[in-house]
This record gives sequence, structure tokens and C-alpha cells, in this order.
Amino acid sequence: MEAMLQAQGLIKTYGTVRALDRVDLEVPSGQVFALMGPNGAGKTTLVRAIATLTRLDSGTLRVAGHDVRTDSQSVRRAIGLAGQFAAVDPALTGRENLRMIARLFGHDRRGARDATDRVLDQLGLTDAGSRTVRTYSGGMRRRLDLGASLVGAPKLLLLDEPTTGLDPRSRNELWTALEELVSQGTDVMLTTQYLDEADRLADSIAIIDRGRIVANGTAEELKTQAGQDLLDVRLHHSEDLVRAAELIGGQPTIDHAERRITAPVRDGAPEMLARAGSLTDAGIDIADVALRRPSLDDVFLALTGHLTEGSPDPDDNSTSATTPKEAA
Repeated sequence: MEAMLQAQGLIKTYGTVRALDRVDLEVPSGQVFALMGPNGAGKTTLVRAIATLTRLDSGTLRVAGHDVRTDSQSVRRAIGLAGQFAAVDPALTGRENLRMIARLFGHDRRGARDATDRVLDQLGLTDAGSRTVRTYSGGMRRRLDLGASLVGAPKLLLLDEPTTGLDPRSRNELWTALEELVSQGTDVMLTTQYLDEADRLADSIAIIDRGRIVANGTAEELKTQAGQDLLDVRLHHSEDLVRAAELIGGQPTIDHAERRITAPVRDGAPEMLARAGSLTDAGIDIADVALRRPSLDDVFLALTGHLTEGSPDPDDNSTSATTPKEAA
């Protein structure tokens, strides 16, 4: 089966920042592929290179069998692209937006009408198609924006952080729409910094950090790399976090917003009870304690040493987890 994407030695530099640093990647057709990483990690740069919007400094990149340097026109015909923010015209109806895009793709009037009706039906927007887009919810706008990328019937749909800024309900609506598209045979590559999004949608996942691919595999394969079970302790009082992390030991991570400490454990429940007991003996008030398997968040932390701290980038707007030493 022809690969959806083949990348070898991709390098892209902006001033002193290496946004892509020798990226190697191969993604088969017939799946949803997620590129996961924090703001500034290089996700958008890679998407722009795939879409022929950014010229690489070096390396070889083929999309649907076409080289982005020597056959960029064929690459553009093969892809659809939806950026981080909806780009539809709020003064037009949903149907008018899609017909306009379809005409730009080269459809005649009848073809544009048929493509528009097909996409509106695919995305569950048929009833809303005659309304102006300014009346749409955020999730509906994102689905319409997605539709604008589909009227050309692309082989590969590129989605750059498709649920950025959406509320939980709108995110779920968009996820459902994407799952429906995939069931109908559309290849999808999406970038995300939401671990639950990659876990739900993707057949395979690559983790990018500071311009480099640091892991690649299915969600379960990546979780296995994180190894040990994890102790989760949530405290009643934020001022106890640093002292509790020191008592727990084992390279714990502190989430200040959630008043939570996470640490790997080797011996399961007995070790969990012993460590929680040390906090109780020290007079630290525990709100909740649990033992769990690693998540994709834990995988990212294990592989990179941080959760959401990206490399320097104009779009970087991240927050990071801390260790007890950093917190102090």
C-alpha cells in the first residue's frame, strides 16, 4: 500500500530556531495519524511543509507519492488543509461558503452544488446550510471549515489543531464528524497538543518535541514505553505540594492547578499504600489517592522530561509541569 507520507531528514530553520530537526517519518495510507506535541514543537511547520506552504531547508518529503519540491501541484491536488482557526465567511451561508470553495477547486456549477450537498450531509450540517455562518456555534464553524477542505475530495486531509479554542461539547461534535469521515475512507493527519484527542482518534501517533520525532507507534505501544504504574495523589492544600512530593520520592511531578502529585511505582498497591501513609504520618491532608496505568500525558513526560514546554517559537503559548526542585 502506498504511503500517505514519507519524510527523510527534514530540516527547517527560522533564525536561530530549528523548527524541524532531521525529521524521519513514514505513515501508511488508510488511517488517522496524529502528530502530538506542545506549542512550538514543530507541528505546524511540518503541516505547512506537507501543504507546500513552507520550503524546507533540506530533506525529502513525499505526499501521496508526490515530491513536495518537484511536483508541488500534484501534492496540492491530493490534500485538503484546515488550519487552526475557521476561515469561512460569516456573512455567507454555509452552503454559499462551500459552493464558492468548490468553484475555486475547479468544479462547474452543477459539480459545486453536488459537492456542497455531499459535504454538508457528511458533516451533519444540511439543515444549517441555508443559515449565515455568523449564526453558527464554534463547533459548527469548525465543521464547516473542515467541509471547505473536503469539497475537492482530497486523498489526505490535514488538520492543524482542529479543536483549538472549542468548548468540550463542540470538541466532541467535531471528533464525531472526523470519525464519520474516516469510516468513509478519508485519510487524516492531525496535529494536536490534546492527549485525549490523539488517544481517541488516531490509529498511530508520533510525538514531536523541539523539532524532533521522539517516539512513534500506536497509543498502546507508546503507553507501554512509559513502563511502570503511576501513583496519583491529590491534596487538599497547595502549600503541602512540595513537601509531599519530597516525601513520596521517585521523581514525582507536580500539577499545581490540580494540587496533584504523580510518581512511578514498582510494587503496585503495597508501595502506593506505603507512600500515602508517609504523607498521613507527616500530617499532610490527602483528598484522593489512586494507582493507574500510564496515559499519553505520562508517555510525553517520560520521553521528553516535560508536558507542554515547547521550543522557542512565535506561536508558543504553553504551560509546563514542574518537578519539586523547580517548584521550590
